[in-house]
Order: sequence, then C-alpha cells, then structure tokens
Amino acid sequence: MFPTPKGTSKNVVVDSLLLEALTEADTTSSKMIKEEIVFEAENGITFPPEDVEEYVGYQYLLEFYESLFQLETENKGNVRIAYFSDSMTDGDMIVQDLRSLFQEKYGGTGVGFVNITSESASSRSSLKHEFSGNWKTQSYLKTKHPKDNFGVNGHVFYAHDTLPNSWVRYKASRMRFVKSLPKPTLYYGYSENKNGKVFRIVDGDTIEQNLSPNKKLNELRFSDNELNSLQVYFKDTDSIPIYGFNFDDGKGIHIDNFSSRGNSGLPLSMFNKSLMNEFQNELGYDLIILHYGTNVLNYGTYNYSWYEKRMQKVVAHVKECFPNAEVLVISTADKATKYDLQMKTDSAVVPLVRAQKNYAISSQSGFVNLYKEMGGENSMIKWVEEEPVRANKDFTHFNYKGSVAVAKLIFDNINNGYLEYKKLRQKNREVVKIKKDSVAKQKDSVYAN
Repeated sequence: MFPTPKGTSKNVVVDSLLLEALTEADTTSSKMIKEEIVFEAENGITFPPEDVEEYVGYQYLLEFYESLFQLETENKGNVRIAYFSDSMTDGDMIVQDLRSLFQEKYGGTGVGFVNITSESASSRSSLKHEFSGNWKTQSYLKTKHPKDNFGVNGHVFYAHDTLPNSWVRYKASRMRFVKSLPKPTLYYGYSENKNGKVFRIVDGDTIEQNLSPNKKLNELRFSDNELNSLQVYFKDTDSIPIYGFNFDDGKGIHIDNFSSRGNSGLPLSMFNKSLMNEFQNELGYDLIILHYGTNVLNYGTYNYSWYEKRMQKVVAHVKECFPNAEVLVISTADKATKYDLQMKTDSAVVPLVRAQKNYAISSQSGFVNLYKEMGGENSMIKWVEEEPVRANKDFTHFNYKGSVAVAKLIFDNINNGYLEYKKLRQKNREVVKIKKDSVAKQKDSVYAN
C-alpha cells in the first residue's frame, strides 16, 4: 500500500493515487473551453457544432459507430467494449444490462473477460464465480510497483505452489445471452517458470495442459465450443502472472466489466503500454468507457481542476494503450448528502460533472452526463424514495432496478449518436476507413501441448 497522506477522509476506501493526487492538488484554473465546439471532418463525416452545456461528443466516436454499422449491415466483424468503473458496476450491475441491450440488437453471447478472484463475485448474477482462498492478488489500486505488469483488468494473480492446488470455477447463469461459457480462454504473462500446468476434470478424466509463458501475453483456449461450467486447477505455476479468463463467441458485441471498488480512474495511468497493446491485439477493443466519480466526491472541495488535469493524462495514456479504440466518459451520478437535516444533491456533484465534461472535451472523447440523464438536482433522492425504488439508501449506489434504468440511459445515449451517424453517412458517400482489420489475427495457435 502506498503511504497514506495525512488529512484524508476516514472511512472512505479509495485508491492510493487519488490520495497522492489530493496532497499535490493543483487547483489553478484549467484552460477555458469555448462555448461552441466545432468539429473537423473525419472520414467525410462531420457532426454539427455543439454547445458545451449540452456536450455529447458523438464526433469522437466515429470509428466505433462505423464498426457498429459494419456489424449491423454486413454482419462483418465484431465489436468489443471495455467498461472501466468503480463500485457502481460491482457484481456486473449496469454492465450486464448494457451488454444484454447491445447483444439483443447486434448479437453475441458471453460475459467477456472475468478475473481470477473478485471481491464482488458472490453478488454477480451474470456468472457464478468461485475460487480457492490461496490466490495472491496485486491490484493497481494498492500496489505502486507490482512484481509483474497489471493485466487489462488492473490485477495480476499468482497461484500458491502448495497443496491443495489453487483453482477457479465459473458456471454460466440463466440470464439472456450468457447461458453458456463460449470459447473459454485463459490469459497469462511472461515467466522464467516453464513447469506450470493447468488441469481440469472432464467426465471423470483429468485433462492436463502445459503453460508456455514465453511472451508478454499468452493465451490458452480450453474449448472452441460453449461450456456450461469450467473448473481449472493450477499446478507448479508459482511466479507465472495470471490475468483472467475470457468467455465470448467472437460474434456481435462483447462488453468486459472492469470494476474496482474505490477506483477514481487515476490508476489506469499505471497500465503498461506495451502489455496493453498486446491485449488490444488479442481482444480488439472498439470503445473504452470510463465511468468514475463516486470516490472523487466527499473531500470538501468544489475545485476539481486537479482531477480534470490528471484525467486528461489518463485518457491520453488509455488511447496509447488501446490504439483504434474510442473513449466515452460517463459522469458521476447524482449523490445526496444531508445538509441541516435535509437530504440534497451533494454540493460537489455539479463541479465534478463539469470537470469530467471538460476533460472529455479536451481529450476528444464522447460524454454521457449521467447526473443530468437521471433528472439532475435531487434526482437521487427520487430514485431512492419513489416507486419503483431504484437506488439504495446510501443515496449513492443503484439497486437492480436502478442499474437496469441506468444501462438503458447509457444505451439510448450511444444509440442516439449512432442513428445520427447513419444519417450523416447516408448523405456522404465517401469511403469510411475501418481500422479494426489491422488487429485481426488467427486464433489457431492458442492451444498448449
């Protein structure tokens, strides 16, 4: 754990980079953003100018929308989204509903990338996830200098070389589009240890496979088919960095949920660019969603220029890590706090939303103002008190009904941009370039001996 600076709020679990940033906060004013944003044509497409107050930034999602268009009209390729967030998507909430909405329209099955261990595994509905208690975990929320680089999920896992063997088990749920585990694939990193093996028991027989940790990123596919469940044991794998499993059928749309409790978004700056490029080559993300803010409130400050500046750098780094992927920033939701015995929207919410919008604009990212989409001032109170109840009584987190509603708000926002894109595309017959083909790869060589 990084040293904890003095003077930070107690009883709030946040990542160490946020604590570090608070002690060095540069609260000087950020660069003023013009009231009207005029876009430059890209691939023959130009969205109309936007007013800052109503900013959505569809212009900066062009490549993503073109990928959707190719998928919808020509059934060509697939589309993948990485959804980075904090406790708001714990247990796959919001993301599981957003995934379902996309897969209903564009096809695709599977829950995507899943950790080896997870603090929210027991609350996940889209997948039954169990694991042994002898895994060692390093997280980008708590470790500044990891033994090995963090995986795309911000974690790296190590199996203890003791008996009993470390293991992990996944079982498909009954939810739509995730009723099976398509093409289960293990991702792991480089190691001098060449003795590692994994094994699983199928119909009473033990199937053992060697790990070959020769590259920065290695993969081992367990089946080209769909499984209902998968349990894998790890033997002699001590020192081999293990990242997680992926379950997708390679068709339609897939969304990976990379949630981490206490995450401000700043830890994404710790991603190793070279390793993330390898993940991008393997998984091919078209859109990176950054949904943070819950852990940035509550520090008694309404000047978030320091956060705005740091997140500008984070977005720039994310774009280097995942070339060809667009970025969509989702603002903090409304949050209520008690003032003079009365619950009201927390005074820090609006300044934080403004800072998030500013770094979305300056980094040429799309933007969803979730606070506004919820209904704006005091909307969280309505979500908690009105029927149906859509948020918990912490006046911060959504319940299952609220998560469904938020997923629909986000989907509609993205879809509105896509519908506008199709109209603009219809008017302009210029050939639109597709970048994604450059990262297409054969999947035939992933089996270990």
